[in-house]
Amino acid sequence: MLDKNFNPSLRFMVVSDIHIKDEECIEEQRFASALKYAYSIAQSSENYKKLDAIVIVGDFANSGTEIQMQKVRNILDAGVDYDETQIISSFASHETNSDGTEVATERMKRILGQDPDQHKVINGFHFVSISPSRSCNYDDGKKAWMARELASAAKDNRAKPIFVFQHPHNTNTVYGSILWGEDELITTYMNYPQIIHFSGHSHAPINDPRSIHQQHFTSLGTGTLSYFEMDEFDKITGSIPDNKENAAQMLIVEADADNRVRVYPFDVLTGHFFPQVRKIDTPSDISSFIYTAERYKTKVVPYFADDSKLTVSDVTDTSFKIEFDQARIDEDYVDCYDIVLKNADGFVIRHLSIWSEYYFYDMPEKRSYVFTDLEPKTKYTVTVKACGFWNNISENSLDADIKTL
Repeated sequence: MLDKNFNPSLRFMVVSDIHIKDEECIEEQRFASALKYAYSIAQSSENYKKLDAIVIVGDFANSGTEIQMQKVRNILDAGVDYDETQIISSFASHETNSDGTEVATERMKRILGQDPDQHKVINGFHFVSISPSRSCNYDDGKKAWMARELASAAKDNRAKPIFVFQHPHNTNTVYGSILWGEDELITTYMNYPQIIHFSGHSHAPINDPRSIHQQHFTSLGTGTLSYFEMDEFDKITGSIPDNKENAAQMLIVEADADNRVRVYPFDVLTGHFFPQVRKIDTPSDISSFIYTAERYKTKVVPYFADDSKLTVSDVTDTSFKIEFDQARIDEDYVDCYDIVLKNADGFVIRHLSIWSEYYFYDMPEKRSYVFTDLEPKTKYTVTVKACGFWNNISENSLDADIKTL
């Protein structure tokens, strides 16, 4: 739900990594649904009923073909009130995959009516959007353009947030930026703490608390309407989670006359806001930042409730299945579970990590795993601990003793 005590003078939607394809695809429906939800959210607001802008932060097309670009235009034409809402879009690596950067630029202008780099002022707020010079990189010309536009925006009012959009994350900022980040514009952005920066590329979930980051400026990830990918490399499934295709998330952003900003992560699949609201009250003041590395010092840890259970089933001579209740935590979510299997002598036989699936609005109540390739007639002990996002691990655990047949 939108904050009823917040009185916006600006509202916009941000989405990225839609991946519209030549053939019919589910992403078309998800994009159309996202537009409908954005207008419905605006109309349901008690204080401000406009959707002033829709910002698309790259990889809206899967390979940038003429067919894909036209599909995007058709969805926009069917779902956007152009009298009320401005469109700002940029391209990235996927739009250039088919025929290169020059052709992607021409198609953007001809089909979508969009310049690849844009600086607009909407309701007194500056929006600066940039497309890469190649793939997801920015040459000297692009860097110079961004520097000029930011200087111009800041001259207008240094207390006001500047909304900046680029497809790749800035390296070592939001969740997803380790594997899918670029560092070429960071030193330019560092001169402007009032920047609120939006980026995609990673497909990382936007309800992850690490999807907002504040250090030199504010950064936010923009998610995906296509499939999830994660930025952790110790999981049993790799960086691609099970049921990855159940992904459709967007951001609704509001700003008020006092330059305060609220960011609401929204799940398009279920039509619900995630419970987190990102609050940026003084964008230009680094000392006011709350989404910083200090979060790693949290004393809040996950825990298993007293009635939580771990059950063992389907025991064979070489395998068995475990299933356990999800742990709880008083802030954010449980990120994942650390699972250790030991033999009767106490030596580690398996050590693995699985996600809690927090990135689904409808999180499962239980998680499970099947151990295979074990020794017959052998005793094992399995221990499960819950992990948060900030290296915070549960003090209690769920344990079970098993003997294969």
